[in-house]
Amino acid sequence: MNRRILLAALVILALLGARLSLNRNVRAAFALRPNAPPASLPVTPEPAAAPTAAALPNPPTELPSHGISSVAEPLAPPQIPGVSDYDPHKTFGSKNAPIVMEVFSDFQCPACKVLFTTTNHQLMDNYVTVGKVFLIHRDFPLPMHAYSRVAARYARAAAQLGKSEAVEQALFENQEKWEQTGDVDGTVAAVLSAPEMAKVRALVKGGTLDSAIDKDYSLGQVYHVSSTPTTIIHSKGQTYPVIGVVPYDTMKSFLDQLIDQK
Repeated sequence: MNRRILLAALVILALLGARLSLNRNVRAAFALRPNAPPASLPVTPEPAAAPTAAALPNPPTELPSHGISSVAEPLAPPQIPGVSDYDPHKTFGSKNAPIVMEVFSDFQCPACKVLFTTTNHQLMDNYVTVGKVFLIHRDFPLPMHAYSRVAARYARAAAQLGKSEAVEQALFENQEKWEQTGDVDGTVAAVLSAPEMAKVRALVKGGTLDSAIDKDYSLGQVYHVSSTPTTIIHSKGQTYPVIGVVPYDTMKSFLDQLIDQK
């Protein structure tokens, strides 16, 4: 009996010694890294950069880039109202023309002024009025421009009276003046009669023009328009996005090649 008691006591002492040793090892291990982080933490990846037109391959018929302009590979027309959905007061030329051009523009954008007063002015004379191009103006007022939406309202109101060309020209040619003062009303009044201006002001104050502007802006987002001017050219089932200002001679060469394609 004494031997059994002695053996039992030895076993208990051995177990107690092992437990004390384990506790010391555990405390030592945690003392080496008191602020150890979890094995893994969730990481939010940085958003990928959006592809640019310049990164895309050139179209079969190449329109060279000049300055701030670039051309992407022809795209399939989006499944949206697109060129069949437009304000007839903001279009120029025959809707049966072989080429349709949608120009997304901001009246307070300096590059849009350059495109309007140079390339597109000659396009109107040599392609639009002779039935080769159907030109659609699309409003794309950039948030950074304080008065571009106001200008778009006045231009749309004037278009309802058949005065689109005169008012657009006045807004672009006097851009530096009204963007400093915000006097869009005075700029437009300078090229319209008093009765016409009264109708324009009534339309602007009526608040019905923003829906059309927003519709153009939404369409631009479908086309991935991110800057102005951006011109979307449609020809024979292909769509060519052109970003920026393209010299008239370059645009002329490109359009002629599109017209000649079988």
